[in-house]
Amino acid sequence: MPTHWTETSQTLNTTSTSLSTSLDDASTCARITREHARTFALASHLLPAEKRRAAFAVYAFCRVADDMVDLATASWTIPPDSTRPDPRTADRLAEYRGELELTLGGHPRGPVMRELARAIQLHDIPAEALRELLAGIARDLHPTRYASWDGLRAYCEGVASSVGEMCMQVFGVVDGDETRARAVRHARLLGIAMQLTNILRDVGEDARRGRCYLPEDELDAVGLEVEEVMEAGRAGDASFAANPRWRELLRFQVARARFLYAAAAPGIALLDPDARRCAMACSTGYAAILGAIERRDYDTLSGRARVSGLRRAGVLWRAWRGQDLASLDPWLQAPTAPAPLPGLDGADGEALSGWGPTGAHTLAALGRQGL
Repeated sequence: MPTHWTETSQTLNTTSTSLSTSLDDASTCARITREHARTFALASHLLPAEKRRAAFAVYAFCRVADDMVDLATASWTIPPDSTRPDPRTADRLAEYRGELELTLGGHPRGPVMRELARAIQLHDIPAEALRELLAGIARDLHPTRYASWDGLRAYCEGVASSVGEMCMQVFGVVDGDETRARAVRHARLLGIAMQLTNILRDVGEDARRGRCYLPEDELDAVGLEVEEVMEAGRAGDASFAANPRWRELLRFQVARARFLYAAAAPGIALLDPDARRCAMACSTGYAAILGAIERRDYDTLSGRARVSGLRRAGVLWRAWRGQDLASLDPWLQAPTAPAPLPGLDGADGEALSGWGPTGAHTLAALGRQGL
């Protein structure tokens, strides 16, 4: 057999093996996404195949890291007075951080990291956002308490705004650096809205892991204490949701989350046209969890508030038809800032625990920032 035939055969075999590995890697990330993110998995059908594959890689990277902490703390409750994390989980997260650095250096190992490397190369996903995500998740290794909304917002930025920025890179932006900068700010704001939604949905689950994310000053404003909420959550006490103080707090938090979704919504128009429907479906589908919380009468202690398959399908259908966000969620037609909790007004009477002018988080303030 001529030498060049042998070389060609070897090249074809190598290419075939590489292609097979790549497809297996993509399949792994798709499976992780479909198992853990029903809303996103459905919405991803509105993306072109290449962007969907990259989005699955980003999700799988985030999911693996998150599970390292969540699954560990499900069986290992952090003592309230402890300042040290579970050493085994901390070591695993440190190893994962090392794997990320290898990937960023061009030497990925394993299916998720190889797919992530591909997504980084094709979509220029910033290393800072990837590192920010892991640093944010590491905070859950320690006892989880937040004195105020400012502290909780910073946590949400680490674990979710970072993801919003990664997804924005995959989705693409219509034109120019200025538009991209605006899109990043909107994407990061949407991440905060989604993470706050997670927190409100998972109060009971978090309590059983030794966590309470609700700001202590806002609990205090309605006459509740962290330990009351933790005890009710650990016991899965549905009757606690009938407490008028709890209902006042949850109504405020739900309104805050909706206000965030509304503030983030204009960013969708800045994305590439082939990604807007997916972004609309993700945003509205996740915001629908807030309605599910209301339908459970604010009981997120005894179980999760879930959006039915029929409702999710409806969101997907309307997004596929290209309806705007206001038609997908009528609340977005006239968003208003949440009314202040008692005792949390600022010096000007309008701080609204981080939402008034002193907190610079009203829609008007966001507009002044160029959003």
